Amino acid sequence: MPKKTYVISIGGSLIVPPEGVDWHFLQEFRALILGKIKQGHKFFFFAGGGITARNYVAAASRVVKIERDDLDWLGIHATRLNAHLLRTIFRDQANPEIIKNPTFRLFSEKNIMVASGWKPGWSTDYVATMMAREYEIKTIINLSNIDYVYNKDPNKHADAKIMPKMSWPEFRKLVGNKWSPSLNAPFDPIASKKAQELNLEVIIMNGKNIENLKNYLAGRKFKGTVIK
Repeated sequence: MPKKTYVISIGGSLIVPPEGVDWHFLQEFRALILGKIKQGHKFFFFAGGGITARNYVAAASRVVKIERDDLDWLGIHATRLNAHLLRTIFRDQANPEIIKNPTFRLFSEKNIMVASGWKPGWSTDYVATMMAREYEIKTIINLSNIDYVYNKDPNKHADAKIMPKMSWPEFRKLVGNKWSPSLNAPFDPIASKKAQELNLEVIIMNGKNIENLKNYLAGRKFKGTVIK
């Protein structure tokens, strides 16, 4: 398989589920990535904020009426904490500086670059997409808590169908055109519009299944939705 560079967007709920930091997941993920680096692959990791962000937002909201930009900043700093956790466990392979601005290129000889949220109004998906543009990477792997994208919400529709492959127009029709910080979509609408413009391939898969990610990176059959 040819050597490639990937952006991997890691949902915050994978790093810190409700019961606390999942070091078992981090251990398995680290072993897989170090093996792929030995084969010549390179990675850009983007850490989501997940439950850490939600807990801080919920706490602030009980005390005061929280402003929209403060809501965003709490989420951004949660992603930065998770990004530093990733950088720490990949210390020998990772660039010491976290990418905070996805539109400014950091030059590094390291095999791993770790990124976090940037500024209010920019979703984690959009930052990952802009990072792919800046570093000329064509594939984003979005690790979340779902195995596939469905043609409609499976929680509301019993006849929802799994979509292993989707075009950007099909996917964008599904998620719409508006984004808010609390939106729950496999890949957000604004990021999807930009990804389509950039001709990116986005893979949606369940990050809990490390063996599945291993299959994908090895070019084998895997569970997930390919959008392009």
